[in-house]
Amino acid sequence: MPDSFPQAHPDSRQIIQDNRDYTLFSWSVQNTTNPIHMTGGKGSHFFDGDGHTWLDFSSQLININVGHQHPRVLQAIKDQVDVMCFAGPSFATDVRATLGKKLAEVTGLGKSFFTLGGSEANENAMKMARLYTGRDKIITRYRSYHGATMGSMTASGDPRRWPVEPGVPGIVRAFDPYCYRCPFGKTPDSCQRECVSHIEEIIQMEGPHNVAAIMVEGITGSNGLLVPPDDYYPKLRALCDKYGILLIDDEVMSGFGRTGTWLATQHYGIKPDIVTCAKGLTSGYMPLGAMIVSDAIAEYFETHFLAGGLTYSGHPVSLAAAIGNLAVYEEEHLFEHTRELGAYLGQRLEAIKARFACVGDVRYKGLFSVIELVKDKATKEPLAPFNGTSPEMGRLAAHIKSKHVYAYSRFNFLWVCPPLVVTKEELDHGLSVYEEALALVDQMIGEPVAAD
Repeated sequence: MPDSFPQAHPDSRQIIQDNRDYTLFSWSVQNTTNPIHMTGGKGSHFFDGDGHTWLDFSSQLININVGHQHPRVLQAIKDQVDVMCFAGPSFATDVRATLGKKLAEVTGLGKSFFTLGGSEANENAMKMARLYTGRDKIITRYRSYHGATMGSMTASGDPRRWPVEPGVPGIVRAFDPYCYRCPFGKTPDSCQRECVSHIEEIIQMEGPHNVAAIMVEGITGSNGLLVPPDDYYPKLRALCDKYGILLIDDEVMSGFGRTGTWLATQHYGIKPDIVTCAKGLTSGYMPLGAMIVSDAIAEYFETHFLAGGLTYSGHPVSLAAAIGNLAVYEEEHLFEHTRELGAYLGQRLEAIKARFACVGDVRYKGLFSVIELVKDKATKEPLAPFNGTSPEMGRLAAHIKSKHVYAYSRFNFLWVCPPLVVTKEELDHGLSVYEEALALVDQMIGEPVAAD
């Protein structure tokens, strides 16, 4: 728990009402929104206007990696504000040089193009791939999310794209490495990695000379946290190399410490051609995204026109926040902590899977994890339909919220993604609340809770 405790805000109800009256909230029917009045935070917790302390078990939206109000990052922002708040995108600055060099070092790639978020980073990655290859088509996956701008939204397989379709042309989608619900009907014993070979068939049908890139999330985030088999990325990298196709690795959610490495794909020993990132790049302290390209792509644009730009590309305060944030990862050994605590989390999740009838699968890498909920373990019937909810999921979410644990749930998934600074005691507390909620779900589906 934080050292200091929050006080109730006397105008909290009015602040919530003014937010409702004068602002629009994302991904929601406005008259159903009931936002929490957030007043501050520290470490793994944040505070609300009623004076409650919440355990942040989704890192806001899986980005507050170094926790709330980390003094090292706050000071980096304050120091930069005192020096220079803004420089146009055509200017050289010390923070731009420092961060660009650091990103090249930790990713093994060449140069960075800075944006204000992940959507813009993915937009520019697709544009860059098309400019570099002279090809138009981008292969993405169905269970994916790449952002809310038009191109990134079209590239997403997520149903949030449906209201804005047809979107931009040239997007071709493939199936995912979803081992629990293999779209090819395979089991671990019979799998021949059809999730890769079927992409090769798509390439052949679309024309290899037309395909600029394959764009994937390092580990799928908000569509069920799909951890790929160990050989998936080496095979996908080889497939890209075979046809001269670029591999774009969207690490917006899975990168920068979340899995215990700089990039999730580093667990699999491959190097993408383009990496996109945001979220954990600054831990959300300032808006910033980056598109990082290979040396070969960077060299191409030494003599070819780069048709892209943003007014706030390379914003000095955002870059300073990122530099301070990356320093925290290293100075406080947060990647090592994430790997160690992630191993413990994995054990706890496996025990939860064994105990509760409603838990069909658990998937995890570092402190990036999800619980997949079912009505029946044998049939794997989801606890809620695709792109929908259910009374069981509603009760689960309501119970967790009543205990002041802030959780992210969607469809039949429940995420466990606390800040990387979370302690074992905090992790245990959050998981105990989850277990209470899962016991309620087991009662609703008519299954007794197994003994510990």
